Formats: sequence, structure tokens, C-alpha cells
Amino acid sequence: MLCPAVLGLSLWALLHLGTGAPLCLSQQLRMKGDYVLGGLFPLGEAEEAGLGSRTRPSSPVCTRFSSNGLLWALAMKMAVEEINNRSDLLPGLRLGHDLFDTCSEPVVAMKPSLMFLAKADSRDIAAYCNYTQYQPRVLAVIGPHSSELAVVTGKFFGFFLMPQVSYGAGMELLSARETFPSFFRTVPSDRVQLVAAAELLQEFGWNWVAALGSDDEYGRQGLSTFSALAASRGICIAHEGLVPLPRANSPLLGKVQEVLHQVNQSSVQVVLLFASARAAHALFSYSISSKLSRKVWVASEAWLTSDLVMGLPGMAQVGTVLGFLQRGAQLHKFSQYVKTRLALAADPAFCAALGEREQGLEEDVVGRRCPQCDCITLQNVSAGLNHHQTFSVYAAVYSVAQALHNALQCSASGCPVQDPVKPWQLLENMYNLTFHAGGLTLRFNSNGNVDMEYDLKLWVWQGPVPELHDVGRFNGNLWIDSPKIRWHTSNNQKPVSQCSRQCQEGQVRRVKGFHSCCYDCVDCKAGSYRKSPDDLACTFCGQEEWSPERSTRCFRRRLRFLAWGEPAVLLLLLLFGLALGLVLAALGLFIRHRDSPLVQASGGPLACFGLVCLGLVCISVLLFPGQPSPARCLAQQPSSHLPLTGCLSTFILQAAEIFAESELPLSWADRLSGCLRGPWAWLVVLLAMLVEAALCAWYLVAFPPEVVTDWRMLPTEALVHCRTRSWVSFGLVHATNATLAFLCFLGTFLVQSRPGRYNRARGLTFAMLAYFITWVSFVPLLANVQVVLRPAVQMGALLLCVLGILAAFHLPRCYLLVQQPELNTPEFFLGRGPGDARDRNDGDTGNQGKHE
Repeated sequence: MLCPAVLGLSLWALLHLGTGAPLCLSQQLRMKGDYVLGGLFPLGEAEEAGLGSRTRPSSPVCTRFSSNGLLWALAMKMAVEEINNRSDLLPGLRLGHDLFDTCSEPVVAMKPSLMFLAKADSRDIAAYCNYTQYQPRVLAVIGPHSSELAVVTGKFFGFFLMPQVSYGAGMELLSARETFPSFFRTVPSDRVQLVAAAELLQEFGWNWVAALGSDDEYGRQGLSTFSALAASRGICIAHEGLVPLPRANSPLLGKVQEVLHQVNQSSVQVVLLFASARAAHALFSYSISSKLSRKVWVASEAWLTSDLVMGLPGMAQVGTVLGFLQRGAQLHKFSQYVKTRLALAADPAFCAALGEREQGLEEDVVGRRCPQCDCITLQNVSAGLNHHQTFSVYAAVYSVAQALHNALQCSASGCPVQDPVKPWQLLENMYNLTFHAGGLTLRFNSNGNVDMEYDLKLWVWQGPVPELHDVGRFNGNLWIDSPKIRWHTSNNQKPVSQCSRQCQEGQVRRVKGFHSCCYDCVDCKAGSYRKSPDDLACTFCGQEEWSPERSTRCFRRRLRFLAWGEPAVLLLLLLFGLALGLVLAALGLFIRHRDSPLVQASGGPLACFGLVCLGLVCISVLLFPGQPSPARCLAQQPSSHLPLTGCLSTFILQAAEIFAESELPLSWADRLSGCLRGPWAWLVVLLAMLVEAALCAWYLVAFPPEVVTDWRMLPTEALVHCRTRSWVSFGLVHATNATLAFLCFLGTFLVQSRPGRYNRARGLTFAMLAYFITWVSFVPLLANVQVVLRPAVQMGALLLCVLGILAAFHLPRCYLLVQQPELNTPEFFLGRGPGDARDRNDGDTGNQGKHE
């Protein structure tokens, strides 16, 4: 807090700052102390012509004044004075400072750097093999502000292991400990800023951009880092180039003109410009004079707040300017401190006392540190009082003070007396240092960087110079307040900067040309999907999944089989009920009339057995619907064909009897009929069924059907079915029944019925025809129908076969039993009338007569 006398002096001096009298502000840039800190600040800028025509190793003349550089120097001075007035940090010790102008040129910055490394109380740098005990003029260096200068001074100070804390150099290269072992900075690495810029482009969907950098270490390194970040995030750099620093007759200027014209003629609407302020000034000067179209400019920190760029006439016409600035603590006392320093600089008494007190720092070597600083007013520097790098300078001083406090092992009561700390000893205490500045707690990481948040700034034009408005922040994650952004477009719509339109849902990109952002959109076909918007190819679904066309996900396949509730199964179940009902009705009638001539003529007990077999055939169809299982698959064919064999074997006995009665002599026919009606008949049935059982057993053992799940046959379902492993063996299972039916048909087809007798052969003939028609139709139908419907085809074939046999053989007999019982006589069915023998004999005599 200033005393009343100083406040009165400040007020008096401020009233006389505009009189034109020279100040002694440049004399305030040096101060003695127990430990002196060096400072490198861009207090001025050199003329281009002076550097271009320089032929001797003399210092260039810095003619232009930089108000920001002066304010940063005053921020360092304020921090040193605060520390000297504190009792808890370096108690009993006094820090000094020695601040120099870099002129924003490496060649200028080398002279004060050599002065810093001069031996204490000397102008010379001693040459030693071992500098362990060497005590240079300053203990540490604050600055410089730019990466280009820091690369030069960093290697120089690194040789002597002198700590150097920059307040503005963000180049990623400076994080390399092997190359810059003593370099620290109170700003994040440029990589953090470029990561934020890349996320900004992603947030707004800008993947087709131009990237320009200044033709220096800062710009080249930044452009290289951004190119790698862009490639990893799917951002395509349509045009890339370096902006030359402003020099007379620069041969590279034509290249920038070419790049700008390419950007202007293409669909690129966003340009990342990672350049120094002077390079950005040259670029925008050409862009404005050429009246290039407006773009969105993503600025680097180096030129976003530069008054050289912001004050360029016509800058309001370049478009929208966005950029990230480091967020630091507000130095509320700084404005008053600057006013006080300017006021004191206008007081002759203070200047005279200052000159006497700071004698010994010779100006005959370094010259006046900042001649322009003695000719300014408060108005000249008021615009930069809240510059974001002011806090970085302030924090840099506090980091060195805290490291020195630790190196000296100071306590709240004081610092123990010991030999002066050497720069390399101070450096040991700066690694991973935690310190406090402006109410914030900061820490140097292993690379000498600090982690700090960034504010997203937008240029808003409300006068000749734009104002910086906060529209977002970045602290590892990007947050944007989009409604606050004013775009340069006529309707304030966000510009679109894409080579190709965004693909719709379920489409992937087919890249054309050399850039991944230029592509055609291709639909994902059924069975594949787009996994993420950045995919270049569709991802196929797993075998248990399916997807429609243009899908973004896969769906679980539902199991598909012949279910009980399907319409086809319901219809077949009605047919099953009809067939089984008719079989049971016929069986009931045959049992009731088992002693009647009709039933005896139909086979008697064998006829009932055949009906039971038909009933079993009907019941076997119930194994086909429902989810297949191994047991079902094994039982389907034997359970249906073995009973059918039993039924057909009874028919073959009747066919043989009919054939014998009609075609053989009476004596042979009676003898054969007796065999076919006795126990031998059952033996024939048993043998036929044993043959069929053997074939079925061979079929099940050698080629057992298995349950398989087909994931590809149906588009959205998984088909579960019983797979036949051998169609030849499957055909052999049918061979026994087909042979029996064929022999039965041959035995009855040519038999002629006698007048007045029941034609038993006709029923068998038509029954066998029904069998053949059913199974001959079954073969092509089974081969061509969908697999899921094959069980239904087999069900239908079995039921139709049963119904055909019933309709041709059993139902006519049932009709006679119920409707015409008077015909149920031995003469009509069994042929046992008196004229039977005579008719057969007459037929034999007639045949003999014909032969004779």
C-alpha cells in the first residue's frame, strides 16, 4: 500500500505526463539485490531494412516501441518488489533485477544473454573447464517471450545450467530435457493449444481446412504438431504452407500468394494460422489488399492479441477470428502499480535518487535499455494492462523465488547464512517445483511446463480495434458457448468447411483422391453396419446377428423352425385329425365286424394290424413340428416308415392271394391261400419290417441326421433344422416300402374281377397308385422347397399317403359295412359259392382245348 506522500506525488506526476518532458522509466529496469534476476523483454522492434543490410556484428537499432514488452517488464519488477516486501518468502534477502530489450530478434537477445553470464561484478565470461563454482552476474533469467528466441538462448543458458523461465515460449521442442535442461515456462506447451484447436475444428465439424505457419522454428514446429494431430482426428489439411517473415524481396512471398489463392478458390472455409505476429501481419496485409474471401481464422496465441495485427486497417474484412489464450489470475494491483511507476518516472527528485542508488550497472556497455520508454504516456500502455501474459511473467518470478527459498533452506524467521547459491544449485530445486502466484498453485512437470486452462476468444469489432470476448474454455475438455459466437456470414450461420457432405446413417465413406475427407457415401448392405461415423468400410455382423440395409447396429437373430402355430402346421394338424379319425373309425368297424366275410376278405387280423400301422404313421407326423432336437431328428424317419412297411406288407399278402386265385390252378391257389392266411403271413410281415428296421438302423448309425443351425440361409433368422447327411441312405429307407408297393401293384393290376364278385384287386391297385403319386410328387417338392418347409412337406406326404390308402382300400369297405350290409356274404367277398370249382375247371378245360 502506498503512503500518502507517494500518492500525492503520483497524482502530480500524472497531471504532467503529457508535457513531453522525458521520463526516467528506463532507469527503473535495473535494481541491485542479494540475488539478481535477468529479464529479456521485447521492449522494441528492429527495422526490417536494418537487419537485412547488417554486415557487421553490431547491435541493430530498435526503433519501434512495444507497450506489451514494457508492461511485462514492469510486471517482473512488481513481483520482485512484492517478494522483497514479504516476510514469509526469502525473509531478510533482497532480490534485484536487470531487464533488457530483445528487440524480438535473436541477434539482439544474445548481447544481454552474454551480460547475464558474465562473472559477478565483471563484464567478462571466464573460460573454465569446470563451472561448478562459477558465480555469474544473475542467478536466473526470466524470458524471452517468443519460441524463436528461447530456442537460441535456451541452449546457451543450458550449457551453464542457468535456470531460464519463459513467460510466452510455447514451442513443443523446448520440452525436450536433453536439449534444454534448464528451460522452464509458465505457459503450457503449444501442443496443448493445438490439441484445443483440433478439438475446436472437430466440434464444429470442420474437417477440410488450410494450415499455415510462419517460416521460423515456431511456425514450423506448430505446423508439424498440428499435422500429426489432424491426421489422428480425421481432419484433412487441404492446403499447407509457410508464411515468410517480412523481409525485402522475399522469394517465398509468391508461395504464400499461391496458397492463399488456392484457399480462396477452394471449398476451404477455415484456416489455422500458427504464426508469429509479424508473419501474420504480412499475410493479412496481402489478403486485405487482394480482397480475398472471408474465412474463419483459428489463431495461435502469438498473434491473437498482437496490436500489430489487430490494428491493421481492414482486418475487420478477413472474417471470423477465434483463438485460445492462457487463463491466469487477475493482477488487480498491476494497473495502479503502472500508474505509480509512470508517476515516479516523471519526478526529477526520484530520478536523481534512483541514478545514485543504482550506480555500478554500466550503460556504456549495454546502452540505454529502452530509450522509447522515457517518452510514453499512460495512454500508450493502457490497452495492454490486462494482457494474458502479464500473469505469466509474474508467476515466473515467483517460481524462481520459491526455488531459491528452498535452496537456501529458509524458514519464516529467516535464511541461514551460507555461500551464495549457484545457478546449477537453484536448478536442482526447480525440477517438479510447486509454487504459488496470484492465488493460484502451479507446478512444473517433468518437462518444465505448467498445466493451465485456456479461454476461447473471439474477435468482436466494436471500433477500430477488436475486443476479445470469451466464448468457451479448454481444460482438457472443450466447452463452447456457441450462441455468443458472431460469424462473418450474412445470416450468422456457422460456416461449413468439408470436402464432402456428411454421410447419412448406415453409410460409409469411400475415399477418392489423396484426402480421407473427400469421399463418396456408400450404403452398408444387409448383414453389415456402420460402426462409427469415421468408418471407411462396413463392419459385418456376427453369424448370430443380422442387419437391414443402411444400418448402424446389428440385431440378434431369432431361431426359425417349423413352429406349432404356423398356418401350414395348423392346416396339417387338421389333416392329421381327419386322417387319424378315419383310421380309428375304420379300425373300429373292422374290429366290430371282424368275423364278417368282408373283413376276412380284407385280411382279417392283418387288416386290423394294417390300420393300426396307418394310425402310427399319422401319429409320427407329430415329430416334425417344433424346435428340432437330436432325439426328434433320429426318430422322424423310422417312426414313420417302419409302420408304413407294416401296412404295405399286409397288402402284399392280399395281392399275392388275389394273384394266386386268378392266375394259378385251383389246387395251387388253395394251397398258397392257406399259407397266406395262416401264421406264415405274420412271418412275411415280420420279415418285411425287419428288413425296414435294418435299413433304418443302418441309416441312423452310418449317417445319423443332426441338428444344425444355419445362420446365412434366412436374412433375419437362424434356421434350425434336421440335416440329412446322406440322401442315398435316405432313399434306401424308402426302398423297402416302394418295393412292397410296386409288387403289390403288379400282383393286382392285370387281375380281372369275376361278375357278381367284389373286386378286391381294384382297391389295392388304387391304393398303390395313391402311394406312388404321393411319394413321386414328394421327391421334387422336397428338393425345391425351402429348408424350413421340408418338415411340412414330409408331414403332408405321410398324411396324404395315409388318406390315399384309406380312400382307395378301407373306406369303400367301411361304406359296404355300414350302408350295404346285405352284400357282406361269403359268395360276394370270399368266392365260396357252388359254382366256383366248376368255373375254375371250365376255365382249365377251355384252356386245354385251346392248346390242343
